[in-house]
Amino acid sequence: MTEYVGKAMPRYDGIGQVKGQTKFVDDFVVPGMLYAKALRSPVHKGIIRNVDYSAAENVPGVVGFVTADDIPGAKLFGACGDQPVLAENSTAYLGEDIAIVVAVDEDTCMEALAKVKLDIEEQEPVFDMFEAMKPDAPLVRPDLQSNLWEFTPGNYTRTMYVGDVEKGLAEADHIVEGRYQTGEQDHAAMEPMVSVAYFDNAERLTIHTHSQCLYFQLGQLAAIFDLPMSRIRYKGGIVGGGFGGKNHIHADHFAGLAAIKFKRPVKYRMTRREDLLYSTKRGVFIMEYKTGVKKDGRLTANYIRMWHDAGAYGGFSPYGVEKGSMFACGPYHIPNMRADGQCVFTNKVGSSSMRGFTIMNGQFPMEMQMTKVAETIGMDQWELRFINAWRDED
Repeated sequence: MTEYVGKAMPRYDGIGQVKGQTKFVDDFVVPGMLYAKALRSPVHKGIIRNVDYSAAENVPGVVGFVTADDIPGAKLFGACGDQPVLAENSTAYLGEDIAIVVAVDEDTCMEALAKVKLDIEEQEPVFDMFEAMKPDAPLVRPDLQSNLWEFTPGNYTRTMYVGDVEKGLAEADHIVEGRYQTGEQDHAAMEPMVSVAYFDNAERLTIHTHSQCLYFQLGQLAAIFDLPMSRIRYKGGIVGGGFGGKNHIHADHFAGLAAIKFKRPVKYRMTRREDLLYSTKRGVFIMEYKTGVKKDGRLTANYIRMWHDAGAYGGFSPYGVEKGSMFACGPYHIPNMRADGQCVFTNKVGSSSMRGFTIMNGQFPMEMQMTKVAETIGMDQWELRFINAWRDED
């Protein structure tokens, strides 16, 4: 360890980046490469009645369209396996992907998209979590029975507990309550979502990916393409910023499907505007804390209620609620703790991981709550924190 600790070590990929020599996905240009863009839902929620591609297919330079009918394998993907690769009958958020146009360049793609005749019946969306949870709220998607994620059959709340929180609250000299919210955020990586796909000389589907978690996504892609993993060369390692936002598949499935259908190299990339509007976000968390404390500063109980906005599909959100519940008490030993977490669907773009995924969402309100507790009992904030800090074997 002494040869590393306290010494400046060269960054293995630093020289190539500062010299501008590093090749990111968008730098790959393959002979005969085509370009792809997405036909997106113009409404927040709708039923697709008809799509007429005839005028668009006649635009010079257009090779064709990829629709749900062209998917050889799984038509659903994502961490929860509930998101359509391409929407077939309905859409659940503004900008949801319906089809992919493939052409000689992106300008031709955009011209073709403008000529697609999309007949979509707009329906009433719901954007607020608490409105979505009401019994008479419109369902975010037609396949749902409830706008709440079902953790186990009939159970829409993930509960984690230690001890007896009601007993702990009864033992307290003071009860301190607080309500906190973290907002929606975009990762805004310098490299937008982009993918290049083609078949190599060994007839393997090669994909240059921006993914930050290749082996998590490879299994999903193999299912979508109906190919064994051995037939896919998934090439990554150079990521132009991710922060969690590239844990979800945004581009590789589209480039790959187009390459499979047309047997030509294809590049699919989002513009900055598309990335900001339609890529996954850090979703909203709202938390309510009810904390019991003795006059001497010892915490006796912490009851937390948590609501997380998943957007239109599950993604990583149910896992995030579980993880957030586990860490929502911060680095403090509290003998009686209970967290009730709910994951709520809304007609918004999906939520996904982001730096310190759902751990930070609990740390911020807990520290605000500790400050509030200290003020309530007239104790120095740091003294309160040190009294209750984790110790060995807690």
